Amino acid sequence: MADAVAAEIVEVKVKTGIYGEIYQVLCKVLEGAEAGRVILRNVKGPVKKGMILMILEPEREAKEIRAR
Repeated sequence: MADAVAAEIVEVKVKTGIYGEIYQVLCKVLEGAEAGRVILRNVKGPVKKGMILMILEPEREAKEIRAR
């Protein structure tokens, strides 16, 4: 993963998806040009606060899920 950038999960916000398999998380980018920035991302699979993710596109951010 030469292009991947490490990011630490700061907060797990919402479960989403048809079966609740997608989590919206706030994560802090740890390295690269975006270092120190906190972004909202969608993550598939079990996650918890403090985990390290390898993100391929740290400049991309997810839209916040709101109730209708």
